[in-house]
Amino acid sequence: MKIFKRLTILLGATLVIACASDKDAEKAYVERPVHELYNQATNALEKRNFNDAASLFDEVERQHPYSLWATKAQLMAGYAYYEANKYGDALVTLNRFIQLHPGNKDIPYAYYLKALSYYEQISDVSRDQGVTQNALTSLQETVRRFPNTKYARDAKLKLDLTMDHLAGKEMSIGRWYLRQKKYLAAINRFRQVVEKYQTTSHIPEALHRLSEAYTAIGLETEARQVASVLGHNYPGSEWYVDSYALMTGSDIRKTEQEKKGFFARSWDWIF
Repeated sequence: MKIFKRLTILLGATLVIACASDKDAEKAYVERPVHELYNQATNALEKRNFNDAASLFDEVERQHPYSLWATKAQLMAGYAYYEANKYGDALVTLNRFIQLHPGNKDIPYAYYLKALSYYEQISDVSRDQGVTQNALTSLQETVRRFPNTKYARDAKLKLDLTMDHLAGKEMSIGRWYLRQKKYLAAINRFRQVVEKYQTTSHIPEALHRLSEAYTAIGLETEARQVASVLGHNYPGSEWYVDSYALMTGSDIRKTEQEKKGFFARSWDWIF
C-alpha cells in the first residue's frame, strides 16, 4: 500500500513537471509578425551579433515558412552562420537554399558564400586536404556557373591559393618519399604537381626534385631533360642552380662569372 502511495505521488509530481514544461515551451514560442522578426535579425547582424542574427533568421523561416521573407531569411541565416565561423551550419543552410531556390536572383551569392565557407577552413598542408578540395570544387563551380559576376572574379583569385595549397600537400608527401628513398612514389607525386598545378609556385622545386629522384635510380637522360625544362622556364631559380650542380658537379653562378670574365678579357685584348 505504501509503495502504491509513493508511486501515485511520484506520477503526480511527474505530471506537474510535464505541465510546467509545456507552459514554459508555450512561453518560449511566441508567434510574431514576420517584419518584426526580420528587422530584429538585421539589427543583430548590424551589431555583429551573428549568433543571435542566425537564430532570428531561422525563426523567420520557422514561423512564416511560406512568406516572401522566409526565402531571404534563409540566405541571411547562412551569411550570419558564416560570419560567426559556424561553417558547418552555414553549409547546411546554404545547400538547402540552393536546392530549394535554384532560380532565385541571389543564387550566385549563395554559391559564392558556400565556396567561402570551405575556403576559410583551409588548414596547413600537413593536415588532410579534404576541405581544400571542397573549396576548389566550389570556387570552380562559382566561376563556371556565374562567369560574369563579381563573385566569379573574386573566386578566380582564391582559386590560385587553393591550387597552391593542394600542390603544397603533394610536395610534402613527395619530399617524405624522397627522404625514405622510395623514389618511384616520389616521382609520381612530383609529376602530379607538374601536370596538375602548373600555375603554382611549387613547379621549380617539383622539377628539381624529379631530377634528384631520376638521378637516384639511374635515369640520367630523364634527369637531364627535367633539369633542362627547369633551366629554360626558371633560369634564375635557386632550384635550377641546385639541378645544374646535380647534373654537372659545378656551380652555374661561378660558371657564368667565369664566362663574363673571359669575354671581358677578350674585349680588352681586341682594343
